[in-house]
Amino acid sequence: MTPPALIRGYEVVIGLETHAQLSTQSKIFSGAATEFGAAPNTQACPVDLALPGTLPVMNRGAVDRAIAFGLAVGATVAPRSIFARKNYFYPDLPKGYQISQYEIPVVQGGSVRFFIGDVEHTVQLTRAHLEEDAGKSLHDDFVGFNGEKSSGIDLNRAGTPLLEIVTEPDMRSSVEAAEYARALHALVVWLGICDGNMQEGSFRCDANVSVRKPGAPFGTRREIKNLNSFKFIQQAIDYEIQWQIDEIEDGRQIQQATVLFNADTGQTRAMRSKEDAHDYRYFPDPDLPPLVIAPEWIERVRGEMPELPRAMAARFQADYGLPAYDAALMTQSKAVGAFFESAAKACGQPKLVSNWVMGEVSRRLNAAEQSIEHSPVSAELLAALIARIADGTIANNGAKQVFDALWTEGASATAPTARIDAIIEAKGLKQMSDTGELERILDEVLAANAKSVEEFRAGKEKAFNALVGQAMKATKGKANPATVNELLKKKLEG
Repeated sequence: MTPPALIRGYEVVIGLETHAQLSTQSKIFSGAATEFGAAPNTQACPVDLALPGTLPVMNRGAVDRAIAFGLAVGATVAPRSIFARKNYFYPDLPKGYQISQYEIPVVQGGSVRFFIGDVEHTVQLTRAHLEEDAGKSLHDDFVGFNGEKSSGIDLNRAGTPLLEIVTEPDMRSSVEAAEYARALHALVVWLGICDGNMQEGSFRCDANVSVRKPGAPFGTRREIKNLNSFKFIQQAIDYEIQWQIDEIEDGRQIQQATVLFNADTGQTRAMRSKEDAHDYRYFPDPDLPPLVIAPEWIERVRGEMPELPRAMAARFQADYGLPAYDAALMTQSKAVGAFFESAAKACGQPKLVSNWVMGEVSRRLNAAEQSIEHSPVSAELLAALIARIADGTIANNGAKQVFDALWTEGASATAPTARIDAIIEAKGLKQMSDTGELERILDEVLAANAKSVEEFRAGKEKAFNALVGQAMKATKGKANPATVNELLKKKLEG
């Protein structure tokens, strides 16, 4: 394995803790709704409010989703796990403790794989455990009953089911951390266990960051809380790395702390000293029995799961001959996988399809901030366009012009092939198929570029590329580049 790049002579060590809000309609220990955006405190029942005499009851759907995640990452699903009380005081925690899992989590181990460029990375997971969310403190522009600015507590989120996914300290750069988070996000959305809406807080990350000299023990870590975008994950970690190195270089020791990231300033700031597990005084929750998961339960969930990204990628490699990198990108979401497979089946050119999806399609979608489900160029249209590239009707440059027209025009009732052919005809993009005409043009190019001809015959290969360029220019890009290469070589070597 390639050793990690050092930053100012220091190795960076990163672990992520991710809170994925599970997609149940009710809370983890009560029947209250979990819908986002309701008026404050309208979705908090007596259990959520911790009124005397209320008791929690486990939400089976939350357990189903935890099992599905465990199976997807190749983890062990514990046959018996324990809920614990995590004791701390905060205004939006009505019970004075959070129900979570500590010593025996429901999901143990597993891994998440992803690519950075064409290099595959694997991050090992320590655990994933079920817990309840806290409420939310309202400060900004909150108006109290007296009409004056004040602070309030909204307990709608209290009791919302979370799966906290904890990694080993495996990551060595902010880029790796952000790409891991993207891969994890894609997986939980693929499984349907989380909607992944980062703006609404459905998927948020805490980053544990430390630095050390190569070979030294782990340094003291600081935890950056509640990062709700991949961009912020990278920015916050980058700032924290430089801050910690500056502190060490100036002779100061890093103090373990919880910090917040300010997206406006791009800086982190300490919020409180970091607590250790003993500070929370964990003990088993006496109101909840152990969670027992029988093998039959696991198999039922397994049978209801969709084809997993890893399995689909392996199938794309086996059935369509895609490289591992292409297959990974074609399975970054269910929608991308379906788009690729539909187009590949329609035109019989899977590698060209993956090239176009990774290239022009992704570029346009990213610029428009759209997902592939909203692509103006459907899989059927892309397949028809690629078929015309494959049969030599149109060159790549011309195909991009057709793609631009399709993207701009949007949907149409015209059949895909007929629509592609009409644009090719209207724009005069059809490749030259008359070899005699092409030979005549090449003769003119050679006559007009005698110097390049001499240089090629003197052994300068670059001169040949220059002649090809002149030939393509003379044919206005309509000639097939492969045919031009073949005919030029015959003429030059004849």
